[in-house]
Formats: sequence, C-alpha cells, structure tokens
Amino acid sequence: MALKIIVYLVLSYLCGAIPFGYIIAKIFKHVDIRTIGSGNIGATNVYRSISKPLGILTLILDLLKGFIPVYCVMFFNPEFQWLIISVAFVTIIGHTFTVFLGFKGGKGVATACGAFLAINPVAVLICFIVFVVTLSIFKYVSFASIMAALMFPISLYLLKELPEIVVFAGMISVLVIVRHISNIKRLLNGTENKIFGTKTNDKQ
Repeated sequence: MALKIIVYLVLSYLCGAIPFGYIIAKIFKHVDIRTIGSGNIGATNVYRSISKPLGILTLILDLLKGFIPVYCVMFFNPEFQWLIISVAFVTIIGHTFTVFLGFKGGKGVATACGAFLAINPVAVLICFIVFVVTLSIFKYVSFASIMAALMFPISLYLLKELPEIVVFAGMISVLVIVRHISNIKRLLNGTENKIFGTKTNDKQ
C-alpha cells in the first residue's frame, strides 16, 4: 500500500507539473511565455499575450490536469479521504512549483478548480459564478480569481462537505492568494491590467 501511495503522489505531482501554457506558446508561437506579458505560464497570460483560443486551450488543459488525478484516486480508492486530499494537494503544488521550469509555475487557480471539480462539482459551480460575476463587474481576472478562491472553503462548508475537505480548501485558498501578491499590489496601486486591457511587462 505504501508503494501504491508513493506512485499516486509522484504521478499526480508530475501531471500537475506539466506546464501547458509554456508548451502551447512554444509549439504554436515559438515563444517563451515567461518572457512576454506578465511572465506567468497560466491561461490568462496566454490568452492576453498569445491568443484567445490558445488561452482557452491552456485553461482547459490546466483544469484537466487537476481533475484527472483526483478523479482517478476517488474512483479506485473512494474510502481514503486523506489520500484524495493528498493527491489534490500535490497536483496543485505541481502546477505552482513545476519541476520542469525550475519550480516556478503558475498560480494554481485552474488546476485547483479541476481538482475540486472531482471532489465537489457544486462548490466549483458556485465559485465559477462568483468568478464570472466579479470579472464582469470589475474586469480584473486576478481579483475575480481571488474572490473565487475565497469562496472555495465557504461553499464547501455551506454544502456540508467533510471538515477535512473544508480545511484543505482553506489552505489552497491561502496558497492562491499568496501567489497573487504581485497582482494585489498592482490592484492597490491602480496599475493592474483588465482582461481586455493592454499587456503588462511586470513579471509575476
């Protein structure tokens, strides 16, 4: 069983660590996404700096790499909640600290959404609604992402999810917010770019 757990965790981390934004930018535009726009490898920077379709493709793939490992472990070991949480955690960590890019990855929002989509799709739907409403009002992806992250543990609590899942969601929310520190500073300074705004040269 111990070896099985190690295999689950290693494969989950490697799955989460696949830098789809970087790969897509290299394949389709022959550029290093880390050198343009915000410098982030996530879907938002690809969307804004490369192309909208490629940004959407990156988003879908980042969601899937969070969803697939968690769904698989839930399918084969639904009774081990701690293992499901561990797989979700290392998958998200894989994205934010990818071994393939010197442990410098994205901010974890899409991958976390994918992981929680497997755990509790209703909670993700609530967070998605919060994201869309916030984005439509304020036009800032970063702010909408932060608000959706804050809603994760709250929605799970309201849906009477297991306490350990709620606590885990709270930890991930903190991680997402910490990864958005540079965006928060720009929001406070009034220099953050809106979704349809100009490209920034600030590295995230």
